[in-house]
Amino acid sequence: LLRSAWMAQEILTTFESSVGKVSLVPSLQGSGIFIIRFQNEIIWDRKSEKTAGFPELKKLKQIIRDKIDPSISLGHSDSKVLFCPSDNNEKSKLLSFVQ
Repeated sequence: LLRSAWMAQEILTTFESSVGKVSLVPSLQGSGIFIIRFQNEIIWDRKSEKTAGFPELKKLKQIIRDKIDPSISLGHSDSKVLFCPSDNNEKSKLLSFVQ
């Protein structure tokens, strides 16, 4: 839960004007669950073959940035990850962390 809380704080700080909410949801299915959703789409699942393990914060920020607005600068973390941005233009974005 500490890693999830730290990542949530980093996301809120980095995307303070773009992210409307970050949710931490304790798992009722046991330990080891770590899933990050963006508008109901799973963008990270540590048990998936595609995204196995925990994300590096830099990579997670790049994925979220590319979903929200690829033109946002991340400073030192600013090499883009190849990921299709969302066509949804809502101001308030939702990220959910499950652990």
